[in-house]
Amino acid sequence: MKFPDLKESTAVLAKYVKNKALRQHCRLVALAMEAYAESLGEDKELWYQTGLLHDLDWEMYPDEHPKRAVEEILINYPAELTAAISAHAPERTGKEPKTLIERYLFACDELSGLMYAVSLMRPNGFADMSPKSVKKKLKDKSFAANVNRADIKKGFELIGKNPDEHISFLIEVFKKEK
Repeated sequence: MKFPDLKESTAVLAKYVKNKALRQHCRLVALAMEAYAESLGEDKELWYQTGLLHDLDWEMYPDEHPKRAVEEILINYPAELTAAISAHAPERTGKEPKTLIERYLFACDELSGLMYAVSLMRPNGFADMSPKSVKKKLKDKSFAANVNRADIKKGFELIGKNPDEHISFLIEVFKKEK
C-alpha cells in the first residue's frame, strides 16, 4: 500500500510533537525499527515511519494514547502501521503485539527511551556505551523512573533476543547517528 512519504510524515510529527526529547525518542525508535527491518528483510520505510509516528498523540492525549493518533490522525496510513502503534500500548488499547512489526515496535520503544537517558549521562553518548552499562541502569528503578521495566523485559521475550543481543544491536544503530 502506498502511504504518505517521509517528508509528509516528518511534518505530521512536527505538528503534533513539540517536545524536543520526545521527537528525539521517536527518531531513535524509527532508526531502530528501520535497522531491524533491514536485518529481517522487511519494508524499511514502513518500519521507520511506524517508529517515527508511534508516540504522535502522547503530548496532546496521554491518557488516550495511541487511540487518537490511530483513529484520527493516521487515517491515510496502512493498517499494519496503525495496528503496530496500537499494539505498543496494550494496557490502553487491549491489542497485544502479535505480528513481527508489532513485536519489534514494542521491544524498541521503552528500551530506546532508557538508552537515550543513559546516553545523556555519558560524556561520549552512545559511542562507547556497553550493554553492561545499560543493564546496570535498567536495574536502577530511580533512573529514568518513567521507563517501564516490565515492558522492556516483555520486549526481549517478544523478539526472542536476550538483553545483550538487543541492547548491542541498538547501540550500534544509535552510535551511527548524532
